[in-house]
Amino acid sequence: MRSSITGKITTIMISIVAGTILLCWFINTSLLETYYVEHKQKKLLDTFQMADRASQEREVGQDNFSIELEKRCTKSNITMMIISSDHRILQSNVGDNETLLLQFMELIFQVAGQEEEVLENTEILENTEQYVVEKTTDPRLHTEYLVLWGNLQNGNLILMRTAVESIKESVGIANRFLSYVGIIAVVLCGVIIYMVTRKITNPILQLADISRRMTNLDFEAKFQSRGENEIDLLGEHMNQLSETLERTISELKSANNELKIDIEKKTEIDEMRKEFISNVSHELKTPIALIQGYAEGLQECINDDAASREFYCEVIMDEADKMNQLVKNLLTLNQLESGNEQVVLERFDLMEVIQGVVNATAILREQAGITLEMNQEEPVYVWADEFKTEQVVTNYISNAIHYASGEKRITISILPGLETVQVEVFNTGEHIPEEELEHIWDKFYKVDKARTREYGGNGIGLSIVKAIMDSFHRGCGVRNEEDGVTFWFELDHKSQ
Repeated sequence: MRSSITGKITTIMISIVAGTILLCWFINTSLLETYYVEHKQKKLLDTFQMADRASQEREVGQDNFSIELEKRCTKSNITMMIISSDHRILQSNVGDNETLLLQFMELIFQVAGQEEEVLENTEILENTEQYVVEKTTDPRLHTEYLVLWGNLQNGNLILMRTAVESIKESVGIANRFLSYVGIIAVVLCGVIIYMVTRKITNPILQLADISRRMTNLDFEAKFQSRGENEIDLLGEHMNQLSETLERTISELKSANNELKIDIEKKTEIDEMRKEFISNVSHELKTPIALIQGYAEGLQECINDDAASREFYCEVIMDEADKMNQLVKNLLTLNQLESGNEQVVLERFDLMEVIQGVVNATAILREQAGITLEMNQEEPVYVWADEFKTEQVVTNYISNAIHYASGEKRITISILPGLETVQVEVFNTGEHIPEEELEHIWDKFYKVDKARTREYGGNGIGLSIVKAIMDSFHRGCGVRNEEDGVTFWFELDHKSQ
């Protein structure tokens, strides 16, 4: 509480109220009596001057003067007596004139007899040639009076007295009353200020909590505005700041994620580039070495007979053809992956394409002793790029021929559906290890490297198939069967 705004404001306001009350009490105690005496002295002088003017104009004793004088004396609580030079009472507002006259005379003669001294019970406040004002204490009643006596211009003596004892009692009463009021005022002030400042500080505390949560990147809390004062305006700006920060951080996170993805892609591309260079170098190294070796043999005429020279030339031509085929496949794959290869969608008979590839590979099947079966002979029309579809079918059937073993049987199945047509190419033979099924679509990946090299493969054919099917936005895959392996792909049966 001592460190809170509410506590500080409440303490300050209570201190101000209490200080004000104490100051009023001090002023009442120390200055009110003096002010009262001066005020009463002025009233005596005003009454004296009024009586002096009346004596000069010979109005003393007239009804108008008597009434006005009575009003003034009654209002100011003044006892007054005008005495002639032969000691006759001309004007008086008291009943016991003789007693008052004796008191006045005694006081006059005491002061006249001791002009240079201040009597024990008397304090002279003002002394002129015409009048004397003094503050005296009645020894019998022990009450203080303010007394004025002097000579009017017509030679008459005027005596006036007013009590000042009541002011002390008034000061005491006022101070006691002020004390009671002050205590109540301090308590009420404390309660009211506390309640008021709580209404002010509660929104500030709410803003402080919102700012604390914002430092922890929690932007759910919102300030509930209740008006249009400065704190509500600050709350609205805090809400706007919270929304802006949340949006900015979200954008930064998105940009950061995109940057991470870009970095990962770059890393992946660098790895692919290194792997690609390594694989290409490896694939080209063998044919280049063979070509160089046999070319040197021809140059040095190691064998002079025609059959040997022809064999050397055939090896050189065969390896050069493999290199040429590798470069062509790489160019085709690069165009497919980069999106530069244009896809021409057209409607064609799929069975006609498959039959063309089957006829083209008939010699290879006969040489390997492989039988081929098809479950479909009627035309099946699809929507795709006919040339690229032929490449896919050629790769699947060539793969099946090279890896067929056991019964050496190839089965081509056409499975028409409502939206797509699925083509499956099955060959009997060894299974592909399960852990390698997902990698066979990678460039230069070879399950059986020795056998691939034996028939001139370079591990790019299935990568080209995958790239072609991606350009068609259609799927392809492979699965192990009980006695062999099935490769499949699908094409659109209807126009989209």
